[in-house]
Amino acid sequence: MSVLVATDLDRTLIYSAAAAGRPVADLVVVEHYEGRPISYMTAAGLELLAELAARHVVVPVTTRTPEQLARVRLPGAPQRYAVAANGGALLVDGTPDADWAERVRSAVAGAAPVEEAFAVLEAACDPARAKPSRIAAGLFCYRVVDRALLPPEVLPALAAWAGPAGWVVSLQGRKLYVVPRELTKSAAVAEVARRAGSATTLAAGDSLLDIDLLAAADLGIHPRHGEIHDSGWAAPHVSALASAGIAAGEDILRWFGARAAEAGGSVDAPAAGTARAAGVG
Repeated sequence: MSVLVATDLDRTLIYSAAAAGRPVADLVVVEHYEGRPISYMTAAGLELLAELAARHVVVPVTTRTPEQLARVRLPGAPQRYAVAANGGALLVDGTPDADWAERVRSAVAGAAPVEEAFAVLEAACDPARAKPSRIAAGLFCYRVVDRALLPPEVLPALAAWAGPAGWVVSLQGRKLYVVPRELTKSAAVAEVARRAGSATTLAAGDSLLDIDLLAAADLGIHPRHGEIHDSGWAAPHVSALASAGIAAGEDILRWFGARAAEAGGSVDAPAAGTARAAGVG
């Protein structure tokens, strides 16, 4: 039986210099943007991830667009599957799956249009204190903000619009997201589990947009930072780490390795199975 390891990336496995919690001179660059190093892992973390990927189905699961995900260089052979755009894109050998994209479009059709969400996000944020809003993958919106300058009324105002409109709001680091409620990481991971024949799904994440991923997994874990930690959300099958920052990335990978070994199986011996979530959204 194969074990599927579904993991968020930013502030879960990979970290910016500001979020790492230790000098970047001690770290390994895993992402460049416009020639600049912007994301890091520890050397030990890279080794742990390579060992995990050699034995199990490792699936990066991110709110990044496919183009943003492509900048990240993880160890080992390229992953067969990846989930981008918060579940909006299921990548198979790096190519978006057209059938999945159609299922996603149908699932989010009941929410307010993305153009309306964009307009609401633009109106809520002072343009002098934040970069312009963007529509990602034609599905959701985000804006890079300075958290120290973000007025306290912005998040409640966005949430008041989002609920009735079928959207959710999440502030992750410097990015403020507005995402359709039915656009979920867990649905895409359940589809990967079905295709890969995985009987057990392990998951890790740090933000509110990762809650459905952790809730749907057989076992989950989150670091001692981020929205999940700050919100106090908990579930019986989800563990909370004592570590934060890039050290938590290492601990998450050690936890994955231990739990996967307990579950048994490898990528060489697939068997039918799914995670707790099914369908889209």
